[in-house]
Amino acid sequence: MHRAGPSGGLLTGPPTAHGVQPTLEDIGTPLSEVTFVVVDLETTGGTPGGSAITEIGAVKVRGGEVLGELQTLVDPGGPVPAFIATLTGITTSMVRGQPRIEEVLPTFLEFSRGAVLVAHNASFDIGFLKAAAAEHGYPWPGNQVLDTVALARRAVTRDEVPNHKLGTLAAFFRTTVTPNHRALSDARATVDVLHALLARLGPLGVTHLEDLATACDPVPAARRRKRYLADGLPDAPGVYQFRDARSEVLYVGTATSIRTRVRSYFTAAEHRSRMNEMVGLAEQVVPIVCGTVLEARVRELRLIAEHSPRYNRRSRFPERLPWVRLTAEAYPRLSIVREVRADGGPRPGEAEAHIGPFTGRAAAQQAIEALQAAFTVRQCATRLPRVPAAGASPCALAGMGRCGAPCTGGESDDHYAQVVAQVRAAMLDDPTFVVQAHAERIATLTRAERFEEAAAWRDQLAAFLRGAARAQRSRRLAAHPQIAAARRADDGGWELVVVRYGRLGATATTPPGSDPRAALAALLATAEHVDPPCLPATSAHPEESDLVLGWLDEPGVRLIEVAEGWACPVRGAESYRHPGATAAAVAAVVAPDADAGRDSAA
Repeated sequence: MHRAGPSGGLLTGPPTAHGVQPTLEDIGTPLSEVTFVVVDLETTGGTPGGSAITEIGAVKVRGGEVLGELQTLVDPGGPVPAFIATLTGITTSMVRGQPRIEEVLPTFLEFSRGAVLVAHNASFDIGFLKAAAAEHGYPWPGNQVLDTVALARRAVTRDEVPNHKLGTLAAFFRTTVTPNHRALSDARATVDVLHALLARLGPLGVTHLEDLATACDPVPAARRRKRYLADGLPDAPGVYQFRDARSEVLYVGTATSIRTRVRSYFTAAEHRSRMNEMVGLAEQVVPIVCGTVLEARVRELRLIAEHSPRYNRRSRFPERLPWVRLTAEAYPRLSIVREVRADGGPRPGEAEAHIGPFTGRAAAQQAIEALQAAFTVRQCATRLPRVPAAGASPCALAGMGRCGAPCTGGESDDHYAQVVAQVRAAMLDDPTFVVQAHAERIATLTRAERFEEAAAWRDQLAAFLRGAARAQRSRRLAAHPQIAAARRADDGGWELVVVRYGRLGATATTPPGSDPRAALAALLATAEHVDPPCLPATSAHPEESDLVLGWLDEPGVRLIEVAEGWACPVRGAESYRHPGATAAAVAAVVAPDADAGRDSAA
């Protein structure tokens, strides 16, 4: 598979070199280059709704250096409660005539523009500021907020301090300023506490601005130390591989931003025990940048199939996905197989009727039972001779009328061939008879309030329809040696895709304003050679074919090159893929019976 770079030149997609010096943009912004505005408020009460701000103090710092300070008393528009005056020393006479909050707020917003806001118990201070901004019509800028209380809970244990109050932490870290319930003094003390906390968290991997978003999460120290594995990863769509010290692939994933997704593994957002175990073993992350999301998803499937990573659960063994096959023998039967073989098909290179592949053997067995419930196809597993053996006796199913007993000559060859033709038609073209038989049975069980049995028949029918629809879609894709398609990209360029026998052969993106025809011609000339498959299987992993079909079905995709036959049967199983189709079929059976009951009662 190939992809095109911005210039339109064709490039292969090897893993990105991870030994090169990453840029600052790749790593993130070091905390030493981040501007913090540490803010503290004094108020007349505990909630913004019934209280007001009496003092604002703020300190702007970067790299340990104080860049500026802001301090002002604020007229709350009413008296300061006595207990507040006792606590802070701010009296009603001190704030009377001072600027109102609507006058102070623009100055503070300009002072803190573009900075990370820091406060001790940030929900209190930032909550008051947001409420004031909303009340007076000032848009809140949405600065990133850091709470030193939450940081302290991660960095300072209860064995070291009895609580995480500002005064306690200031004494523990021996700050240069002692907090005294005045805004600027408390903000200055919080600056020293912030620096001390960041110094403690640095060895745990909190070294950049991007780390602050998860710095307060309850992440084990050992996992957080692996944060460096995300340094230098590209902020682009693609595939990533976690590898251990022996370079064994542990896990393969895909993301619209490799850097952001990999970083999430070292935060509290990752709760899966298997992934935590995998991160503990990982020593390297190898990225593969892809031009489109489709390419990334396909590469993920191929890498999982190639390496069978121990921590990937899905898509590891595509060759194990089962199919349901109508066997090619004198008296065909339904069988579960792992491979589509070219024997008994109507044309060279085609197999006898198959549906699937299914997610597991249980689903395949449900599909078989759905067909056997609708048709009297034999259910025994032995290969029957054309001429019945002397002394052969019919099975119990024959006595129940569910098998014509060709093993004893109880059913003629022509009659059994008609049954097989009906089964084949239901598998390949029109499942209406199977749907109708199940709908009638479900309706009968529902009227008798035997809901568990009705649900089993519903699940049986759904498994058959899913397998038949998947095979019909697969056949449509596998029958085409080459399909070329395009879709307008979000940036105004084009996504170009070449598919051969159901396998993604090439993909490219063109820049906005360029003619995509030259890139398409080059893509067609260099796309991967793909050998034809045995229909209905494609030449790709079944999930890859599903991804390609899903992309081709998306709005805005234009088919540039496609041969005749890009269609599915009008009455095929695909018509039952939309939600509610099976329920509608059951309702169509129930309604006439209900009408008949009302007529007879009348």
